[in-house]
Amino acid sequence: MCGIVGYVGYRDALGVVVDALRRMEYRGYDSAGVAILDGNGALAVERKAGRLANLEAELGEAGTERFAGSTGMGHTRWATHGAPTDRNAHPHRDISGKLAVVHNGIIENFAPLRRELEDAGVELLSDTDTEVAVHLVAREYADGPTAGDFTASVHAVLQRLEGAFTLVFTHADHPGTIVAARRSTPLVVGVGEGEMFIASDVTAFIEHTREAVELGQNQAVVITKDGYSVTDFAGNTDGVVSRPFTIDWDLAAAEKGGHDYFMLKEIEEQPTAVADTLMGHFVVDEKGGRIVLDEQRLADQELREFDKVFVVACGSSYHAGLLAKYAIEHWTRVPVEVELASEFRYRDPVLDRSTLVVAISQSGETADTLEAVRHAKEQKARVLAICNTNGAQIPRESDAVIYTRTGPEIGVASTKAFLAQVAANYLVGLALAQARGTKYPDEVAREFAELESMPKLIARVLETAPQVRAIARELAHVPTVLFLGRHVGYPVALEGALKLKELAYMHAEGFAAGELKHGPIALIEEGLPVIIVMPSPKGRAVLHSKLLSNIREIQARGARTIVIAEEGDDTVRPFADDLIEIPAAPTLYQPLLSTVPLQIFAAEVAQTLGYDVDKPRNLAKSVTVE
Repeated sequence: MCGIVGYVGYRDALGVVVDALRRMEYRGYDSAGVAILDGNGALAVERKAGRLANLEAELGEAGTERFAGSTGMGHTRWATHGAPTDRNAHPHRDISGKLAVVHNGIIENFAPLRRELEDAGVELLSDTDTEVAVHLVAREYADGPTAGDFTASVHAVLQRLEGAFTLVFTHADHPGTIVAARRSTPLVVGVGEGEMFIASDVTAFIEHTREAVELGQNQAVVITKDGYSVTDFAGNTDGVVSRPFTIDWDLAAAEKGGHDYFMLKEIEEQPTAVADTLMGHFVVDEKGGRIVLDEQRLADQELREFDKVFVVACGSSYHAGLLAKYAIEHWTRVPVEVELASEFRYRDPVLDRSTLVVAISQSGETADTLEAVRHAKEQKARVLAICNTNGAQIPRESDAVIYTRTGPEIGVASTKAFLAQVAANYLVGLALAQARGTKYPDEVAREFAELESMPKLIARVLETAPQVRAIARELAHVPTVLFLGRHVGYPVALEGALKLKELAYMHAEGFAAGELKHGPIALIEEGLPVIIVMPSPKGRAVLHSKLLSNIREIQARGARTIVIAEEGDDTVRPFADDLIEIPAAPTLYQPLLSTVPLQIFAAEVAQTLGYDVDKPRNLAKSVTVE
């Protein structure tokens, strides 16, 4: 949540900053603002509640002459402290109007700091936690031990702040300089020729450079057009390590490519996303073929010694984790618990050195998941991260990593990142089975070959899109949709319901079909749409017959049945008011196929209702506060 960008260079800063904010709209926000230094000691600020278009309109009325300069920063805010209003929008300024700040995260000790400022006679003009930071820096700069030293004044204040935050400061008396810092929320430096960028996301500057530097925990950075300097919060360089990297995708990946919405493009990119996730994870050497991870600081002996696995995640990643449980337990016979990351550390889970925690986060910065990782590490457990963002905080703090390599996912509701996480979870299961000897090398190779065949089958599922969209348009105005599944179909049902809630703001629930008679059947009424994810009649024949019985029960009560079933499964045809056929696949891998029609369905319902598919209300792509 929140998009931050800073720029120092030779270009028109306003244009760079606004374009960057536009590319980060997917992160979720409810107000936007910019601050530009004109090089003559003036700081021009404009901010506006609502969409970025509101800010652009305001800038057009103000005239761009006020904003002529080559140093600037911008922000899209997702409200935490104070309503989404003009006065609470960022950037915030000090009393002199020369110093400005933008902020992502939460300053947890802002209340005593605010009282301290108010007692000193400072009038705060917003309801935010952010504003205290700019006034504290201004006070240090004016008459503290660091008076007149912009960078040192920022460092002095950083050491007083508690919480998880990214802060970016600019000062009218120091044109060509931006000072920024991060603790637990994302911040990355973009390195150009005669220009430098700072942002919460590389999409902000991918148009201008693909060379970047990932900042570590509790690090500050000063950028000028000629370079950057990284320190700790006290300004020390000893022991401070930052990690340069090259972004492995280009601007085209962050553009719609002719689609109405990014999400529609990302649904179509799923065959490639899964293939890219699998690429390079099976190597043939003198020992034969074997699964390898991206960053592994765990020896095979350690993998053999784990006697319990926890999977921690939020939202769609949690549903991917539920699917991981089926695969890991089936292949390794090691018990797996799947936990919502937001609940994990608060219930005091039993962890030790023989516990593996698999942390799943698309951004690698999800606050709840990051804190779960830290709790696990404190208890001496080992952590394996599944992440789409190279060098993000969760993989940095983990013992092993699988990167999903899907490129940017701009749509807030996850699609290609979810399927890639599912594939990555299967790689984790195979790596554990390989190390523990519960699968022979030829069996691991055979399973991986099946996984590698999935992208072609996903492409075939995409061919059902016209049929699924037609059903979605018919059902767009119903008040409720239910989803049913058994075995691996149950997490798919949960994910289908979540997508419909996120995109269409519709009441939707996913159930394990075996629980139908234990309460949910009371919801069945005439005309109620029920989407059923059928298991294979070959791979799970017993569950298949039981789910057929469930369909009969709900159809007898007047529900409309929309059934996703394997091609050639004629036994289900008489009980399906609408039948969506997907290719046959091994049971564990079927979710890579059966999820896709549910994504298409939710997106089409939202489009039919006139909603913004990419930016659902109240949601943020990267949730960086608990």
